[in-house]
Amino acid sequence: MGNIVERPETGNLYFDFRYGGKRCREQTSLPANAANRKRLEKVLQKIEAEITLGTFEYGKYFPNSPRAESLSTKAIKNKAEYRESPLFSDFAETWFGEMRVQWRSSHAKTIRGTLDTYLLPTFNGQEVARITRADILEFRSTLAKVRNRSNKGLSASRINKIMTPLRMILNEAADRFQFTSPYQGIKSLKVPKTDVEPFTLDEVSQIIERVRPDYRNYYTVRFFTGLRTGEIDGLKWEYIDFGRRQILVRESLVQGEMQYTKNDGSFRTVDMSQWVYDALMAQKEVTGQHAYVFCNRVGSPVEHNNVTKRVWYPLLRHLGLRKRRPYQTRHTAATLWLASGESPEWIARQMGHATTEMLFRVYSRFVPNLTRQDGSAFERLLASNLGPSEQHTPSSETHAESSKTTVKESS
Repeated sequence: MGNIVERPETGNLYFDFRYGGKRCREQTSLPANAANRKRLEKVLQKIEAEITLGTFEYGKYFPNSPRAESLSTKAIKNKAEYRESPLFSDFAETWFGEMRVQWRSSHAKTIRGTLDTYLLPTFNGQEVARITRADILEFRSTLAKVRNRSNKGLSASRINKIMTPLRMILNEAADRFQFTSPYQGIKSLKVPKTDVEPFTLDEVSQIIERVRPDYRNYYTVRFFTGLRTGEIDGLKWEYIDFGRRQILVRESLVQGEMQYTKNDGSFRTVDMSQWVYDALMAQKEVTGQHAYVFCNRVGSPVEHNNVTKRVWYPLLRHLGLRKRRPYQTRHTAATLWLASGESPEWIARQMGHATTEMLFRVYSRFVPNLTRQDGSAFERLLASNLGPSEQHTPSSETHAESSKTTVKESS
């Protein structure tokens, strides 16, 4: 639907409507006021009615316009291959508005950033039906030349993520406006397979022993539960069931906002080992009055970037360990469970995987056998290598004594 718009520079009104697949803006000499706007709106209504009936003559309304000839009825009819479609920028905004209700806010921000940074500047003035396969491939090739802040090129994985909303937009437009999507047959770039870099049990022992005391419980839970960064940073006491020794993963902290887990698999229950149980019991004496398990003095959840830069990386340097992202604690949990002989199905549930397929694909070289246990094998592995769980806080001495008995019995 068209509009009557005021041009700020002159203060005059102009027509803004679509015809023949193009956005048409025709100037008038009428100053912006209520009477003139009402007068032009009646003309615009008549124009749009004639467009609908197929009787609109561009030159009749705008004889001095440079578009009069190219947008004459005869010229439009002669373009047999033409199919009317909106501009990419217009349809992309429509698509984004329709889709965002399905997304978590963090994902919506990511897509918004992709649109504003890459897609709209490139395809802004093109009609969706006129975008070709060559346009898409050329755009992708330019992404490979983009340099980031570290002067490195975009990875294949990053380029694929930028291309995904473009594919979705073009495929949706093709379905709505009945043209063949130019994205058909274009495959994603091959992403090199990356190997996980878990810590050994000896390295885990060094880290837990030497880390700052106020973060010992935090990293104990990270290493022995496989929780994702957002899941442990957003962990609340209401989701800790000490009676059943379970952690209920229901929410995640994403870009400073609490959100529900990203899929059904992530919505899960994680069993506590004795080490995790002891760590959380000790932590409760420190932050039990707050909503979040791991938080700052005012009760706000920890900020993972700050913790990584000020605690994690300095500790690895101090211990002489290879620099690895904190996310490797999740991989470490999986490989330790596998090394101890736990059931793959049980491990997959702890990790939040729907099946064991990903488990074997990512961690295949860490699978020594396929015994079926329930978590006790992991307890024995920790007890035999690390000894009983002992917290380094006076308030947890009593509980540490009980944990020795539990580990001894399970051995």
